[in-house]
Amino acid sequence: MNVAIIGCGNISDIYLKNLTSLFKGVNVYAVADLDAQKAENAQKNYGVEKVLTAEEIFSDKNVQFVLNLTTPPYHYTICKQAIEAGKHVYVEKPLSLKYEQGKELVRLAKEKGVYLGCAPDTFLGAGIQTCKKLIAESKIGKPIGGVAFMMCPGHESWHPAPDFYYKEGGGPLFDMGPYYITALVALLGKIDSVVAFSGKGFEERTITSQPNYGKKIKVEVDTHTAALLKFSSGATVSMTMSFDVLAHTLPCIEIYGTNGSIKVPDPNIFGGKVEVATRENLNHVEVEMVSEYSMNSRGLGLVDTIRAVEEKRLNCASGELALHVLEVMESIYVSAREGRAVAIESEPPIIPELDWSAPLGEIKTL
Repeated sequence: MNVAIIGCGNISDIYLKNLTSLFKGVNVYAVADLDAQKAENAQKNYGVEKVLTAEEIFSDKNVQFVLNLTTPPYHYTICKQAIEAGKHVYVEKPLSLKYEQGKELVRLAKEKGVYLGCAPDTFLGAGIQTCKKLIAESKIGKPIGGVAFMMCPGHESWHPAPDFYYKEGGGPLFDMGPYYITALVALLGKIDSVVAFSGKGFEERTITSQPNYGKKIKVEVDTHTAALLKFSSGATVSMTMSFDVLAHTLPCIEIYGTNGSIKVPDPNIFGGKVEVATRENLNHVEVEMVSEYSMNSRGLGLVDTIRAVEEKRLNCASGELALHVLEVMESIYVSAREGRAVAIESEPPIIPELDWSAPLGEIKTL
């Protein structure tokens, strides 16, 4: 299937690398970026056939699938234009800046008969999938709770253009929250309601990375958020997302059950160490991974979406799943602002089970 990529920024390299070497049955047909030099570099480095504008991609009948790697403020607009042009779409997280925008994209994709997928796809990696299998097999009994922490000093020390992380659609919740919340939904199911508190440690940030060293950034979003997530299963998870923490010793995610606990690896990566403690052995023991996708496998969700189109089934990293995550994130901010619990209306779909015995690079369902 011919894929056209819109947005050749920081994240595009790993997508281009994997889509042109790891995964089978995908042809990166064209690239586009507002910075023509970035698009030309991508074309040269990865052997892409064409450099086009976004408008040319939407009108090109050879393009069947659009991969939207623009920054968050453009996710909704680019996705909507691609869907209206009859293209299947996979977009980087978050699905949109607003829940209502996300609902519109999901509805529009159904009306047009095209597929909508959304990152992250890290929950399909070996780490989270191993944890999912352990929970499904009742290795820790019934899950009753958990914790999740994503805390760091912010991205201005390493990202070449970090401004957008501190504007609407950024902050730790919208930037990193999709990895954590998607992983939690994959492991524990629907989130019923949230309660949260939120604020920011600094009104202004100074970039210490190149090429914008010394530039000041006005902070327009909350950069420290603490939330309690209540799941339909009855489990509750305490989650903290922060760009204001210099150092800590807390885990990424832990899930606690009636018969044990799981140390869940960083949901921003595909692998990581999975450890389990049970009543029979209270010492955490490392568990063997269920699949080979422990390397940086970004693009896995896009390729599964292509397979889903061919097989006429739901894709794993679906628009509906991303919509649930988007509503949860927006509701966390509503709760923090209004000082009340917020109910979640959206229903995440049952995620199809992939066949991890398939050869690396080939995506199959059970």
